[in-house]
Amino acid sequence: MLKFVHDIALVCLVFLHGGRSRSGAPVGFRSVVPVPLAAAPPPLSLAFFDRERHATFLEMMYHMLPYRYQSQEINHLTLAYFVISGLDILDALDRVHKDAVADWVLSFQTHPRSKADLDNGQFYGFHGSRSSQLPSKDNAIFIQNGSHLASTYSALAILKIVGYNLSNIDSEPILTSMRSLQQSDGSFMPIHIGAERDLRFLYCAAAICFLLNNWNGMDREKAKEYILNCQSYDGGFGLTPGSESHGGAAYCAIASLRLMGFIGDDCLSNASAPSSKANIRSLLDWSLQRQVADGGIQGRPNKPSDTCYAFWIGATMGILGANKFIDERALRSFLLTCQSEYGGFGKFPGELPDLYHSYYGLAAFSILGEAGLKPLCLELGVTEAAAMLL
Repeated sequence: MLKFVHDIALVCLVFLHGGRSRSGAPVGFRSVVPVPLAAAPPPLSLAFFDRERHATFLEMMYHMLPYRYQSQEINHLTLAYFVISGLDILDALDRVHKDAVADWVLSFQTHPRSKADLDNGQFYGFHGSRSSQLPSKDNAIFIQNGSHLASTYSALAILKIVGYNLSNIDSEPILTSMRSLQQSDGSFMPIHIGAERDLRFLYCAAAICFLLNNWNGMDREKAKEYILNCQSYDGGFGLTPGSESHGGAAYCAIASLRLMGFIGDDCLSNASAPSSKANIRSLLDWSLQRQVADGGIQGRPNKPSDTCYAFWIGATMGILGANKFIDERALRSFLLTCQSEYGGFGKFPGELPDLYHSYYGLAAFSILGEAGLKPLCLELGVTEAAAMLL
């Protein structure tokens, strides 16, 4: 699953035309002649949403990844999340072996040698890849545990999507050790050896606790205060206090508040409710200004429209109950210009598809209510059907 091969355009064309080995196995590395990326013709956009082509694109990615993803090997579980969750949105999970996916994901979990290890400051979650399971050398000290919050969220989300019962996971080591990642200001660093601290990892922590149905892994009040400190003068949210407002940060803030129970379904009609103290009206105003003349949505002022922000901003508006204010026809038209003839979506119109933008393009179409797509649980990043299994 998710092996690396050459040239996305050529591989997509081979797969779309039924390219398989005589044994019936998916086309592998040696089955495709490497062709420089520049030799591939530019992808054409399609005038309609082509569900089958997107499902085939993700199925191909399930079996093999273009070699340019090798630099993302450390994020292997996150790439797998894009594939599995994308197929679930398309109602096409029958194209993967669910038990095999669950076994593969579980093989990345880190386990303490004893209960005493839970006090050693390390995080016992999930590694992001096989390479991160190997000991690494940091300042002449070998690091045996590379568990990461984002990888742990991706792992649990995948397991939930394929129907694995999360009660079978020993959640105590995950939650107990995760507390050591929360800082005094309420933020989270993603790994115990230290890294940047911002709303992305606070969201991962909140989603992990929600998925495991246990909030012992974090101090929700401190987390809420950090989120509120990230709201800017213009109504948006920065990834850290005082930083520029950003569409992804707005989603992480609002989705986290929703998961932690600080905002509810009627948030729009109770925008001044004291439960969260976030300035919802200012956030709505900032978010609405992100849809621009071409119908797409930008992540920040003075930036071009980008496929992924149709989800980050669209989901934020959806959680707040404000999607009716988005020009859905214009947004749909923009997204179709980013849809590739190979399946998937590019970042901008006419660009080659990549997994990240393909997934969030599909998620955006789900928010728009595209026929044949499963609705999303916006704050959790999985379909409503998968979320109901909690």
